[in-house]
Amino acid sequence: MRVVVPVSGSDPKTRLAAVLDADERLSFTEAMLGDVVETLAAAGYTPDVVATGPIDCPVPVTVDDRGLDPLINDLLDDSDGDLAVVMADLPLLTAEAVQRLFAPDTDVMLAPGRGGGTNAFVARHPEFRVDYHGASIRDHRRIAREIGADLAEIDSRRLATDIDEPDDLAEVLLHGDGRAADWLADAGFEVVVEDGRVGVTRN
Repeated sequence: MRVVVPVSGSDPKTRLAAVLDADERLSFTEAMLGDVVETLAAAGYTPDVVATGPIDCPVPVTVDDRGLDPLINDLLDDSDGDLAVVMADLPLLTAEAVQRLFAPDTDVMLAPGRGGGTNAFVARHPEFRVDYHGASIRDHRRIAREIGADLAEIDSRRLATDIDEPDDLAEVLLHGDGRAADWLADAGFEVVVEDGRVGVTRN
């Protein structure tokens, strides 16, 4: 199975701009990418990392500045077998979650994100294509149904937790133990509880 990890190497994670400047966002993205690549390696896979710009990564990177939809759909067009796509902002990912995602013998396997996105998928059906605009998990379910594909979804907190907003950083500090968690701690972030709500602060 070919495994692809797409990542933005040009002004990534803009929704974290309230707490991280541009250089920090790139560095934090590299830390999360490193976690994902190392976890995939622990599960027995060497991913192809495709970035929109230069980025530091434990494995070689292909730079391709196209948008996510044309990039992934071209990969699906050219695929002669199973293709898996795993997003780069999943620092809580574990090898066990990867094996659960890849194991089922179904045409399309989806990993929903908490906000309605699609954090990972495995495509074994030659007609499956992606549409990442809006609530993409709904679009991918619809696409799978329209082509008559067998569809399954994985219920996994590890796969569902992508890091986009400042409040998401608490998840990394609470449950992460890799590069991204270390990066946040070194940058002065820590968990706080206010009015019964968990968040982060930066010293």
